[in-house]
Amino acid sequence: MPSIFHRLRKKLLEENKIKSYLTYAIGEIILIVFGILIALAINNWNQNRILKEKEQFYLEGLKGEFEQSKIKLENLIEVNRLNYEESKKLASFVHNPNKPEEKELSEMLYNAFSFDINYYPNNSLLEELMNSGGLKNISNANLRKYLTAWDSRIQVIHRQENSLREQREKMLDIFRSDNASIKTILDLAGVSTNEMGIKNSSQNFSNLSILDSKEFENNLLLFILNGIITEQTHYKPLLQEIDIILQLIESEIR
Repeated sequence: MPSIFHRLRKKLLEENKIKSYLTYAIGEIILIVFGILIALAINNWNQNRILKEKEQFYLEGLKGEFEQSKIKLENLIEVNRLNYEESKKLASFVHNPNKPEEKELSEMLYNAFSFDINYYPNNSLLEELMNSGGLKNISNANLRKYLTAWDSRIQVIHRQENSLREQREKMLDIFRSDNASIKTILDLAGVSTNEMGIKNSSQNFSNLSILDSKEFENNLLLFILNGIITEQTHYKPLLQEIDIILQLIESEIR
């Protein structure tokens, strides 16, 4: 093709047809520019297609991650609620002349303080996007805003969990003293034999006196309060945020 244009230009010059040559030259330039523009348009279309495919891949992955993170959080809410509801039952017996049976007390103590809570969402893909700058491939600005703020939200959650954990440890410290018996709790809650494979003691030390302790009451009330705050002020709002993120992701998936 270039050789044809070259011969045509040479022929026009040899025949001294300057006007025709100029017309031809302008036409050739326009043709080249037009070809370049078409090539650029095709390249841009192809690049946009690749970016859209990449975005859809990320969106599908993020959807799966946040769905799993939602399930984890819902389960954690239930565990935390069990902790503070059992603690509220305990509180009703503090300084109360009507004491529970030793077995009932042990079961309440075990259910209230045996399960620590830590929220670790599925964030591997999101972390990869954050570290690599891949979030720029998410076209929805509102979704990008939520994803960018996600890590700081989780840090706030962890600080609250640490506060709750510290209060739980204070409760457990009471039972590490000579005034209480963890073995009694484990025996009567069925944990010693069923889960630990340890024989029950022939004679258990009673923990009923702990219900008359002001230290026990003070720490128990703070533990209940922290548990409720963790759910109402942190977990439930985060659950709502996950729902918003999932809705935004769904709206962008083609």
